[in-house]
Amino acid sequence: MGTEDLDDLIASLDELLELERGALVRGELEQLGRMTEEKERLVDRINAAPDLRRDQLGSLHLKVTRNQALLSSALEGIRAVAHRMSELRKVRQGLETYDSAGHKQRYATSGNARLEKRA
Repeated sequence: MGTEDLDDLIASLDELLELERGALVRGELEQLGRMTEEKERLVDRINAAPDLRRDQLGSLHLKVTRNQALLSSALEGIRAVAHRMSELRKVRQGLETYDSAGHKQRYATSGNARLEKRA
């Protein structure tokens, strides 16, 4: 593989990492799955290059690290939403309190309680 080919692969991966960053920032997480296969293919081809030098990967490493942090934040947000939804389901089912002796008491809700959205 020539230096030019390797430079093209690195440029392609760099561009893909920028697209990945954009998808993460916009919350378009469904696009990430489509990018994964291409990213793996590019990484495999770059890793197979016999004339690969560490200094050629510096900017890629920074972008991969940045995208990983964005992905971690997105996952954290998804977990927070799932937890909040779980808490809302519990509230719809009833209210739990503790009496003065520390025993849990549950009060069931009645009827069709709905969440009203106001502007």
